[in-house]
Amino acid sequence: MGRNQWAMGLVLALSVAAFFSAADVAAKAIAPLTKGVAPQNASCDHYVKSSASWRGCIGRLSANKTDDELFYAGYWLAKTGRFDEALQFLNSTRRKDERVLTYIGFATRKSGHVKDALTFYQKALVLNPDFVIARSYLGEAHLTMGKLEKARAELREIAKRCGNSCVEYKLLEDAIAHYKPSRT
Repeated sequence: MGRNQWAMGLVLALSVAAFFSAADVAAKAIAPLTKGVAPQNASCDHYVKSSASWRGCIGRLSANKTDDELFYAGYWLAKTGRFDEALQFLNSTRRKDERVLTYIGFATRKSGHVKDALTFYQKALVLNPDFVIARSYLGEAHLTMGKLEKARAELREIAKRCGNSCVEYKLLEDAIAHYKPSRT
């Protein structure tokens, strides 16, 4: 093997290693952000979320799916940026509990309909005022709308329920710290 072939082989090996390392880092970065809420599916979780294989595993939207299956698909579609598809699955659930309502709100907000999302977060909090991920996302929605004090109020509510070291507190605290009012 010539020197150039060896060097190209080394570059290829390092590139492949860097790709898989980056994927591992990304997966580890998402894990704490989904703690306590992220649904699991033993059959589908070994696939990369939103990949063709994962989508084949979750199957098509159908009336035969359980609410847990619909939430699993909707949650991960929303988390991977496929908001319209996520809403199809989430809106198909028969029981709209605080998890479902929160992620309908999340996908609605992320698709650009912030004011509409507020309703879903508020409905989730009527069902369970201690559902802090809804409070965190509600705070982010307030920031998007330029309502810093309302976001801070949600941060205080989260602190009352889980302290200032829980993931949901940290997420909203970080969003508030990076908040820059728009100049309109």
